[in-house]
Amino acid sequence: MYWWIKIGEFSHADAGQMNVYLNYYMDNEMQGNDNPPVGIILCAGKNNALVKYATSGLPQKVFVSKYMVSLPSEQELKKIISEEQQKLKKG
Repeated sequence: MYWWIKIGEFSHADAGQMNVYLNYYMDNEMQGNDNPPVGIILCAGKNNALVKYATSGLPQKVFVSKYMVSLPSEQELKKIISEEQQKLKKG
């Protein structure tokens, strides 16, 4: 698994760069019994539509998520958890 933390917003170039790293790993580092590599990009911000179009169709799995620089308050954390639970129910 490859991952990196990006200070700025996600861009389509980040997905391409991660794809290069994953392709290199598959060609030069993988052993016969390894699972395919996964790429994770953590960034300060992301546009969901851009992430969708930049990562769909890639031969490897690339995931993009936003990181938090500080912990949310208890109320904010409850709201985030509730929103994620609703997304999972809608599926």
